[in-house]
Amino acid sequence: MFRVLKIGSAFVGIIVGAGFASGQEILQYFTSFGYIGTLAAVVSMILFAYLGMSLTKIGSRLQAISHRDTIYTISGRWLGLIVDAVLVFTLFGVGVVMIAGAGSLLNQQFGLPLFAGSLIMIILVMLTMLLQVNKVIGVIGSITPFLILAVVVAAIFSLITMDASFSELNPIAKQQDSEFTNWFVAGVNYASFNIAVGAGMSIVMGGAEKDERIAALGGLVGGLLIGVLIILSHLAIFSQVDVVAAYDMPLLKIVDQIGPGLGIIFSFVLFGMIFNTAVSMFYGFVARFYTPETKSFVTATIVTGIIGFIASFIGFTDLVAKFYSLIGYLGLFLIIALIIAPFRLKKLGK
Repeated sequence: MFRVLKIGSAFVGIIVGAGFASGQEILQYFTSFGYIGTLAAVVSMILFAYLGMSLTKIGSRLQAISHRDTIYTISGRWLGLIVDAVLVFTLFGVGVVMIAGAGSLLNQQFGLPLFAGSLIMIILVMLTMLLQVNKVIGVIGSITPFLILAVVVAAIFSLITMDASFSELNPIAKQQDSEFTNWFVAGVNYASFNIAVGAGMSIVMGGAEKDERIAALGGLVGGLLIGVLIILSHLAIFSQVDVVAAYDMPLLKIVDQIGPGLGIIFSFVLFGMIFNTAVSMFYGFVARFYTPETKSFVTATIVTGIIGFIASFIGFTDLVAKFYSLIGYLGLFLIIALIIAPFRLKKLGK
């Protein structure tokens, strides 16, 4: 049971980053639909559970040490080429969003200029990538339970202290910007995007577990847990949407309302989750092309960091709105690959 929970918790840690933990993704993908956004969250939860289970199970069955070979095995040459390209594009793009998210976080909570938070984050990321990154990510990943606690507390507080009914808040929620006009498409797109983000590390994580059943259950538990967090975050933001919608980080604003001290603590938790995801994304991107601990890897890390920092000036909210939805649509190729994977593996005798 411990191994199942360990895998499930790690899966949550991989998926959760600046957009989710801040509440900005939840606002755009779910709360902007009001009541019906709850159904969109349920759709995402079902997909997270199934796809999380599939990724870790496949990784365990193939004893994967890299996502690249696994993707080509389950997808074939041509679909594998597309999925591989999508994952590489996602790694860099989400890394940029994390850098922008760090700028918004320190700006909203401490009043620092946007560039300052982004600069601090990219420097920490680059320095970490030149060290033994796996140990650092493991430490930061331990922050996940605190995030879960913060989301639960925020949801309870929001529901208890809400000044208006959901029927009154529903029109306000629907006024919020969203890239989607259909709640079902939003729910599918959100799961698709996040699975694209976490696919590489989820496969490798599954490969580290020899027992296929435990790996599969770990992915299932992690997916269900993410779904529960989505629903709780949606209810928290929905119940306070008239107050928090104007902020880049609505969930942080809710926690800040409970008490300034809790807001500061949550800021550090959120910064840790952003750091965790940023390192994972940029490290995976550079390692896809260069061997770690070589001169070319160091050079590529610095160049990638500088480009990522410059790209982050597009703005956190705009990046979440535009880039995430694009990755969600591209991620459908990965979902197709995971659906056909059992048939291909059977045919290959694996």
